[in-house]
Amino acid sequence: MGQEGVKRDEQVVLGEEIGNIRVITLNRPRQLNVISSKVVSLLAEYLEKWEKDDKAELVIIKAIGRAFSAGGDLKMFYDGREPRDSCLEVVYRMYWLCYHIHSYKKTQVALVHGISMGGGASLMVPMKFSVVTEKTVFATPEATIGFHTDCGFSYMLSHLPGHLGEFIALTGARLNGKELVTVGLATHYVPSEKMPELEKRLMCLNSGDRNAIKSAIEEFSLDVKVDEDSVLNKQSTINECFSKDSVEEIIKSFETEARKEGNAWIGPMLKSLKRSSPTGLKITLRSIREGRNQTLAESLKKEFRLTMNILRTTISNDVYEGIRALTIDKDNAPKWDPPTLDKVNGEKVDIVFQPFKEELELQIPEKEECRWDGKYEHSAYAQVTEEAK
Repeated sequence: MGQEGVKRDEQVVLGEEIGNIRVITLNRPRQLNVISSKVVSLLAEYLEKWEKDDKAELVIIKAIGRAFSAGGDLKMFYDGREPRDSCLEVVYRMYWLCYHIHSYKKTQVALVHGISMGGGASLMVPMKFSVVTEKTVFATPEATIGFHTDCGFSYMLSHLPGHLGEFIALTGARLNGKELVTVGLATHYVPSEKMPELEKRLMCLNSGDRNAIKSAIEEFSLDVKVDEDSVLNKQSTINECFSKDSVEEIIKSFETEARKEGNAWIGPMLKSLKRSSPTGLKITLRSIREGRNQTLAESLKKEFRLTMNILRTTISNDVYEGIRALTIDKDNAPKWDPPTLDKVNGEKVDIVFQPFKEELELQIPEKEECRWDGKYEHSAYAQVTEEAK
């Protein structure tokens, strides 16, 4: 139900209870539905309440405007940089929310029309059903501002076929709706003009029966085939370059490939890599590599440590410099410290990965069923790329 005493258009998150259906609507269209502390609090409140509600069978999450969610509210973190740990509560709650979405007991459907980036994509990718359109745009561009791939994506991206995860995390490359379905980051592709009709169909079901929901979505969904120039058709080049041991070696290998005929697509990716925070890139690569051998819970705990250490400027002030350049002064000219990859101290990078005292760690269960266990290994795209090796 809507919050009493507050106008509907003033609520950042709308929660509705209709029969056995529960609907969450992100309602900050002018801010591209970025995730603020209030948004995190309301999302957690609704999901926790409805998981315990025997009448609630299906939870639908959608958004108003041209963005599903553009990610975390960067200005919130910038304004909260002092006093130290002022953002601790919202960070902790966000990671708990990520875990909760992965392990949610009720059926969930995300209807994703528009931008879905960074932490915002954590409200899409883990859902049992995530429906995208031709206007959906996904990316994890955190390294470009001195941050790291978070909200469970060091785990999810690391389980993509080959070294596609490193490529997406380090370059901030964007994937469209067809590409998301192809690699398993979304479950269905539905043309945007059919999304309102699909939503009505789901509401009419008034049920959380997964087979019925799947059948209903498939009535509107299309089989996908990625465009000829899709990065998913560049897997051999991506594997060759992004399998290297260090960011420096990755860039060097990418530069070599860029000089070959037909590889003009690499130019913008290289430009993005070279403009990103050297410290952010080093942390991100290590985190993705570790994600391959971690459980979701282990990855979330690691990401929580990284987030807190980065926000505390334990080894670098780059995250605040990156936010300043992108959203505060908007000069797009960050001054990274250190300014180059060769000056990033490996021992300092080790520091941000060190476990906290047990009582200060993210407290989530170690084992819990989630949608991603073994998913990529059995996807059609994973099988094709494996056969192509």
